[in-house]
Amino acid sequence: MASLFQQSMPSTGPGYSFASAPTHHSSSGPRQHAFYPYTDNGGSTLGISGATFTILAGDTRSTSGYNINSRYAPKLFRIGGDGPENEGARIVLSVVGFAADGNALKERLDTMVKMYRYQHGKEISVHACAQRLSHILYGKRFFPYYVTAILGGLDDEGKGALYSYDPVGSYEREQCRAAGAASSLIMPFLDNQVNLKNQYDPASGEGLEKVMRVPEPLPQETVEQLVRDAFTSAVERHIEVGDGLQMMIITKEGVQETFTPLKKD
Repeated sequence: MASLFQQSMPSTGPGYSFASAPTHHSSSGPRQHAFYPYTDNGGSTLGISGATFTILAGDTRSTSGYNINSRYAPKLFRIGGDGPENEGARIVLSVVGFAADGNALKERLDTMVKMYRYQHGKEISVHACAQRLSHILYGKRFFPYYVTAILGGLDDEGKGALYSYDPVGSYEREQCRAAGAASSLIMPFLDNQVNLKNQYDPASGEGLEKVMRVPEPLPQETVEQLVRDAFTSAVERHIEVGDGLQMMIITKEGVQETFTPLKKD
């Protein structure tokens, strides 16, 4: 009896080696613990430059997987100007991807542009601002901002200037560019309507005599309608885009902002 009682007493440690633990305590295999700091918050942006203007636009939906975090999360920001509202700014930055990184990048670029004004006594040019943004992104290339940025403004000649970026700072001046979740839907539309890809002059002849149409800057009213059409089409096919269309039009008079409702489902 004493021996039976003694066998039922709890032991001070495991009664087995960890190398041969019971199967109900063992894991199914090796486990790896990792930290992933990024989240894709959905949405899309685009930019189109004209002869005397540049238009940037983006939807206002913020998502996380199949969840909608917010129906009004702007992706377009004025850069420079006066005060926290950036009054008088002539440069606009659009960011899409990880919203926290987008806000951090916007704050950093805005601070540098305002410091440039105080140090040099003049406004920074859009070309210099584009190069500075490239340096910021490249400086973080080992832990990059998880965003796709588009910068717009007017160049020294008063023409529309549009710069597109990858997350590590490579950039290019273009006539139009789409970014974000629905970029694969919007960019072919812009290639057709703005870049005139695979379009021929109907008066040039037949067969080998066909001549490609040469892209030309479009009127502002036409570009505004193209932007609305692009996002109206995208929200029909992509769940991460919708709710509202924020559009900023940059001209020599300044930056004009408009808002157009989009589908909410």
